[in-house]
Amino acid sequence: MNYQRIQQEHIDYFKSISPDDCIYEQLEQRTENSSDYTENLSFLPDVVIYPQNSEHISKIAAYCHLHRIPLTCRGAGTGLSGGCLPVQHGVILNLSRLNKILSIDTSNYQAIVEPGVINETLQNEAQKLGLFYPPDPASKGSCTIGGNVAHSSGGPRCVKYGTTKDYILNLEVVLATGEIIQTGANVLKNSTGYNLTQLMVGSEGTLGIVTKITLKLIPFPPYRALMLAYFSSAFEACSTVPAIFKAGVQPSAIEFMDEKGVNISVQHLGMTFDTKEAKAYLLIEVDAFDLPSIQSQCETIYGVLETFNPIDVILADESSSSEKLWKIRRSIGETVKAISAYKEEDTVVTRSFLPHLYQETMELCQANNIEVVCYGHAGDGNLHINILKLNLDDETWNNKLPIIIRKIFEICKKYGGTISGEHGIGLVQKSYLDIVMHQKQIELMQLIKDSFDPHRILNPGKIFDYPN
Repeated sequence: MNYQRIQQEHIDYFKSISPDDCIYEQLEQRTENSSDYTENLSFLPDVVIYPQNSEHISKIAAYCHLHRIPLTCRGAGTGLSGGCLPVQHGVILNLSRLNKILSIDTSNYQAIVEPGVINETLQNEAQKLGLFYPPDPASKGSCTIGGNVAHSSGGPRCVKYGTTKDYILNLEVVLATGEIIQTGANVLKNSTGYNLTQLMVGSEGTLGIVTKITLKLIPFPPYRALMLAYFSSAFEACSTVPAIFKAGVQPSAIEFMDEKGVNISVQHLGMTFDTKEAKAYLLIEVDAFDLPSIQSQCETIYGVLETFNPIDVILADESSSSEKLWKIRRSIGETVKAISAYKEEDTVVTRSFLPHLYQETMELCQANNIEVVCYGHAGDGNLHINILKLNLDDETWNNKLPIIIRKIFEICKKYGGTISGEHGIGLVQKSYLDIVMHQKQIELMQLIKDSFDPHRILNPGKIFDYPN
């Protein structure tokens, strides 16, 4: 596809339809919008625009479509697959200023928000009204709802409550050609035509620009308890998870952490923490609407854990203790980035196969002298494998490592899994898509892309490449 680089005439048009302080050509602002949390990748956009509303976005999109100008949307830039990187330069449409919670409907348990609303901000506002928005990525304090929609983001509590896609009722979307549509309706049941709403969720900004989001909320469970189990092996820790569900308990979170991840997180945070020389940990949370239910769930889980010979099991006895444990878990990914160049693989299998995925991945990496830190959402089989560069030479990092990563994804496929649970395909995983998708599936996705975006201006270079 032949794209146009931004010319002065294009800038003049964007300025003519925009209020002041919306358009930035300076290198500083362009650089700030050139990267996300994916490795050390950076692509400089030609211009950055902060749109004011849907109508403003409509005019920008229609103009870019007419002139074949690449248009890439961006929120907080916390993504881990390169999904918002402007690989073809052009326009970055930064939606972070569209950050209003437009309504929270306590009668119908719904919220309507703009895409730039921070995940945790919505959670807090809903909780004040006794309502709950469960999806909670590790970056919930900074990531936006629009970005969560783009990747169908998850988080620890998705094992009980589901991912972002399970809470999207309706979307307002600006198409590449500038038309503004509603993908569905603000109702709980809808079998009217094709499900365009769910097609948009997880499409990573390649099909349209989401400008309003109608979300389902649920009642907030006021009681929670948190347990930490210490294990002498990661295989034992992972093997415990299916047994908890078989016992009839539905935890709100079951998080896996390996020894390296906990150690670097604790050190980075400057905390004191008794590791008990464990090799792996399970962080298990339950929630409920009454204390007897909490007690019953904890007793059942403790009984299951005891059959797997843990080193120890502790119950967080106060909110500060729970906050400390969650901070250790949520900080691992950020800490890994601080100690080394890295690649994070967002693997997922059914939870009964998680021990095998972990063990075979470790054997593969150890055989190739590759150091990894593993953690993730054990309750839904979602393991984040962080591969550290450390002392690896550039030849190994650039040429040998992709072969190792492909083998890791082939292990996922062998156990019925796939190559991304919540981070998306974006830029860095698209070369592995053939492992888990038949070529016909990819061709169908390309046809859908062309139906929504015939000039392929929206977030080009993501999810898949077109044949030459």
